[in-house]
Amino acid sequence: MGLSALTPPKSQDAVHETLLEFHDNRLLIDLCGEFDRNLAQIEHKLEVQIVRRGNMLSVMGTGSARGRAASVLQELYGKLEAGREIEPGDIDGMIRMGETPADKGLPGDQMEMFRGGEVEIKTRKKLVEPRTEAQKTYVQNLFKNELAFGIGPAGTGKTYLAVAVGVNMLINGHVDKMILSRPAVEAGERLGFLPGTQDEKVDPYMQPLYDALNDFLPAKQVAKMREEKTIEIAPLAFMRGRTLSRAFVVLDEAQNATTMQMKMFLTRLGEGSRMVITGDRSQVDLPRGVQSGLRDAERILAGVPNISFNYFSSKDVVRHPLVAAIIEAYEADEAQ
Repeated sequence: MGLSALTPPKSQDAVHETLLEFHDNRLLIDLCGEFDRNLAQIEHKLEVQIVRRGNMLSVMGTGSARGRAASVLQELYGKLEAGREIEPGDIDGMIRMGETPADKGLPGDQMEMFRGGEVEIKTRKKLVEPRTEAQKTYVQNLFKNELAFGIGPAGTGKTYLAVAVGVNMLINGHVDKMILSRPAVEAGERLGFLPGTQDEKVDPYMQPLYDALNDFLPAKQVAKMREEKTIEIAPLAFMRGRTLSRAFVVLDEAQNATTMQMKMFLTRLGEGSRMVITGDRSQVDLPRGVQSGLRDAERILAGVPNISFNYFSSKDVVRHPLVAAIIEAYEADEAQ
């Protein structure tokens, strides 16, 4: 990797400083970030102090925190050596992925699976990596199973990762097309009549799916694929009567599908296709008294082979630290 730990501790808790040497000063500058902001983020997250001394970084703190900080710095440097940039969420993701089983309440054998080998999703515009253990398991299941559910709060990457996997499978020829769908349900408001063509009427509901696609594919390529029907974005109501063969199909906001709509959608699965259902049970916008099809699907399909259920919590939120705090506050209020 081009770096070495100069002070291997005799006793992890007896030594208060670890020195790391980095042989490429240009990469070290990128590792530290503008105004040392990357180092500051690691310091804040892990409660350590990092001081630069020439081509070395001194990490000071408690034994466990110091070891985790050194590991994150080494992983980030390795990423730079491989010719990749450090993005804002990479540091937070590496810190989360390096947490111990006690930190996350996960059994040891599951943590070994997370540490063994990286999970990367290659798209035309960027390389996407899961940032939490739950996200890593989710991505593995998306590639492994014909039907996968991603259930959890906003900001946990359920839809984003599903679309990334879909783009990867499309550009690598594993499927012939992508179909992205959502129930066209207003979030607690009545918007009334919307002017324009059919596409213009439904586009506001589908915008989050467009945003995800544009992150992974050039805009001109997305437009061309939509014209050729290689990529389709349509409301759930338009799925009835279709058989979706050799397609990667995503149903987003599935908590707003009724039981009958969910059954209809699930039975569209055709030969050589993959299907992903994502939703947040805490944000149901269906009329009062109407049962969410997502809840029914969880109950009915539990234990069916080749179907995975992947659950996320506020600890998996990667959108913004405040989003996790907001979700936890609402969950605490509902528990009272």
